[in-house]
Amino acid sequence: MATYNKFNQFVEDVAHGVHNLATGGDQLVVALTATGSAPSATGDAVLADLTQIAYTNLSSRNITTSASVETGGTYKLTLTDLTLTATGGNVAAFRYVVVYNDTPTSPADPLIAWYDYGSALTLATGETLTIDFDDSNGFFTIT
Repeated sequence: MATYNKFNQFVEDVAHGVHNLATGGDQLVVALTATGSAPSATGDAVLADLTQIAYTNLSSRNITTSASVETGGTYKLTLTDLTLTATGGNVAAFRYVVVYNDTPTSPADPLIAWYDYGSALTLATGETLTIDFDDSNGFFTIT
């Protein structure tokens, strides 16, 4: 199972109004990085801080927000699971799946969180990887 990790800068970005996480708000996207390009909770803040793999032969990386609600003082963001599919050839090896916000321009492409799969993954033509964003607990909560 992949391990969820939050980028520390995300907390400040939320407080400063960088993100509009409402359903139908900003576009969240998945970026993939290789084993030698581990994200850093304290050192990375925007997509340009990361070294991404080539996305040749990979399906859309856009994420759909299914719910953005506050109940009893707790906010929960729920995302629709995303299935990545290799088509027309293999996808470069990756270990980390990073979620970032593609909408803001200042800062551009702020990072939110990443999943560590523990070792390199590869997708051959026709193979898929489903990223489970946890429907019951949500992608994240703020209390």
